[in-house]
Amino acid sequence: MKNLIFIELSKIFNKKRTYISFIVIFLISSIIQTALYFQGDKYLSFATRSLSNSFEFSGNLLNGYLIGFIILQSLSAYIPFLILLVGGDLLAGEATGGTYRIMLTRPISRNNFITAKFIAGIVYTNLLLIFMMLISLGFGIMIFGTGELIVFRDKLYVFAQDDIIWRFFLSYGFVILSMTTVLSLSILFSSLVENAIGPIISTMFVIITFLIISALNIEVLDSIKPFLFTNHMSSWRNFFVNPIDISQILLSFSVLLGHILFFYFLTVIIFKRKDILS
Repeated sequence: MKNLIFIELSKIFNKKRTYISFIVIFLISSIIQTALYFQGDKYLSFATRSLSNSFEFSGNLLNGYLIGFIILQSLSAYIPFLILLVGGDLLAGEATGGTYRIMLTRPISRNNFITAKFIAGIVYTNLLLIFMMLISLGFGIMIFGTGELIVFRDKLYVFAQDDIIWRFFLSYGFVILSMTTVLSLSILFSSLVENAIGPIISTMFVIITFLIISALNIEVLDSIKPFLFTNHMSSWRNFFVNPIDISQILLSFSVLLGHILFFYFLTVIIFKRKDILS
C-alpha cells in the first residue's frame, strides 16, 4: 500500500495543474499582505470605526495573526475550486490515459487502488493547506509581528497572544476536513466519467446548489439544511469565539466525516463494478 500511495503522489505532483493551486494561494496571499502593509492602517480604522467612540484601541493590532485570519477568511470559500483541479482528475485521468488495465493487472485489488487514490488526494489537500498557513500566518508574523487578535463576529472578540496559535491550528485542521469532503465528492464523480472536466463541473454544481438551498428562506427546505456539508464548511470560525461552542463543532465534524466516508464507500462500490475492459 505504501508503494501504491507513493506512485499516486508521484502522479499528482508530476502534473503541472497540481501547482496551480499553490501558485494561486501564494499570489493572493502576497497581494493581500502587500496591500495591508501599505494600507493596513486605513483598513483597521474602517473596521473599528463604529467602535472608536466607545473603545480606545492601542498596541500592534495590525499583526501577523490578523493578517493570517483575513487571508484564511478570504480564501476558505475558494479553496474547494482549487482542490477540484486534482480531485477531479484522480480517476478520470486514468480513464483518459487508458491506464486502468495496466494498473489493475498488477496484484492489487480495486479496494486498495481506490484507497491509495483517496490517501494521495488527502495528502495533497493537507500539503496545500499547510502551505497556505505558512504563507499567510508565517510570513504575516515575520512581516507584521505579533499582538492581540481582534475578530469581528456577532460581537467583538479580542484574543491575547498566548490564546491564538492553537485556534489557528484547530481552524486549519477543520478546513482540511472540509476540503477533504470536497475532494471525496470530486473523486466520486471522477469514478463515473473519463474526462476530468466532468467531475470538476459536477462538484462545483453540487456545491453551488447546496449553497443556494441554504440561502433560500423556504420552510420545506429547513429540514435538510443541517445535513448539507456546505453548511458546516465554515465552522472553523467557531474556534474564534469565546466560549467555543463545542457541540456545534462536533456536529459539523460528524456531518463532514460522514460525507467523506459515504463518498469513499460509494466510490469503492461503483469502481468495483466498473468495466475497464471495454
